[in-house]
Amino acid sequence: QAIINSTITPNMTFTKTSQKFGQWADSRANTVYGLGFASEQHLSQFAEKFQEVKEAARLAREKSQDKTELTNPALSLTSHQVLPSPIISSNGPGEDKLFRSQSADVEITTEKERLKKMLSEGSVSEVQWEAEFFSLQDNNNKLVAALHEANANVDQWKKQLTAYQEETETLRQRVAELESQGTHDSSSDNNKEELSQTLEELELLIKAKDEEIQMLKRKKCGRWEAEGEREETLQKLQ
Repeated sequence: QAIINSTITPNMTFTKTSQKFGQWADSRANTVYGLGFASEQHLSQFAEKFQEVKEAARLAREKSQDKTELTNPALSLTSHQVLPSPIISSNGPGEDKLFRSQSADVEITTEKERLKKMLSEGSVSEVQWEAEFFSLQDNNNKLVAALHEANANVDQWKKQLTAYQEETETLRQRVAELESQGTHDSSSDNNKEELSQTLEELELLIKAKDEEIQMLKRKKCGRWEAEGEREETLQKLQ
């Protein structure tokens, strides 16, 4: 069994990319995790548990913040209660220098927030591409299974067609023998009619089977075309 160590944070999102597959992105580890399940019910259970862990992480973070505020009274001081440390500057008074330092801190904080937002958007885009890739992979597996089934059906129809053709040839030889004998008794005439009727039925059956084989061949060609389109789409995605 594979063990996945991933820290669940309140801002994570578990995405169901298909009926039996889900994934989430861990920005700290710079990794996208994906899990496949045996059934849709197991996937739903995991998604519910993932939501519970997220909620527990959110509550733990809020409690941690509340505890930090209680143990650090300085955090509750207002701006006019904080005394600025004296700054010596040769360019101007100390207060003016302090004001410029605070502005620079605000700009740095804004830049950090912008970078975090860009990284978050990049992670979401990566998850979307991953979801599309797994969807294409699922469709590919279905196409491969359909092609195998079509090939098996074609082989089976070919074997039956060969058997029908051999039986038809045997009946034709039998009819020719009866005609060459030239007997006119009622029993021979009845056998001849029965053989002729059976021969016609087999010829119709062979014709129907041949049409089914041609239809399966056309379907097979269509699936190969779909396989080519899927490969082209996978190359574009990569």
